[in-house]
Amino acid sequence: MQKMPELIKSIGYDQGEILRNILKLHVPDGKIECDATFSTGAFYKNTGIALPEYCFDISPQRNDVKQADARHLPLADSSISCMMLDPPFLATKGKSLNSPDGNIINRRFGVYPDEKSLHQCYADMLKEAYRVLKPNGILIFKCQDKVSSGRQYMSHVYIMNEAVWIGFYPKDLFILLAKNRIVADWQRVQKHCRKFHSYFIVFQKTNKRIEYV
Repeated sequence: MQKMPELIKSIGYDQGEILRNILKLHVPDGKIECDATFSTGAFYKNTGIALPEYCFDISPQRNDVKQADARHLPLADSSISCMMLDPPFLATKGKSLNSPDGNIINRRFGVYPDEKSLHQCYADMLKEAYRVLKPNGILIFKCQDKVSSGRQYMSHVYIMNEAVWIGFYPKDLFILLAKNRIVADWQRVQKHCRKFHSYFIVFQKTNKRIEYV
């Protein structure tokens, strides 16, 4: 009897495993050609995933990473097949900017002054990704929802809607589960459930906008 292939699930605790599964399902050559928000390269360390040919970051932390804004990449139109985006997800003008715990979080992830600015950044990154990807090219977008000043922000919904409007097809969705989270002292009083997950959305570039009914 022929052995059934291992089932690829939509959830997992290991982002390296999730990325390998995305590449296995959706990227024929198994390569992420461009990472426009490279940071320290955690996606590639001890994961078996090769470093992209093009590694960019707005504030490079490694000598082999070129300085570039993910909204304005030094790449030609329709020039790459697969791209990775893992942009900041925090926005605040509040006390976290002056809190020792908050500063740890802000330094680690980066922070925008408000959600409007953050979401505009997402929209601009999506438009640039659409420009540089080849027809049917794949964009892997990591994102996370958040609560700010007692208000819920479902960022993955905004990103999904904006991407579809631009012309992407949302081809797949993976959920990365976390066993723990960084929580500042001033966040101990809860008004919403604490989020222990983030998303890897797989978008495919199409030549038309897709409407849902």
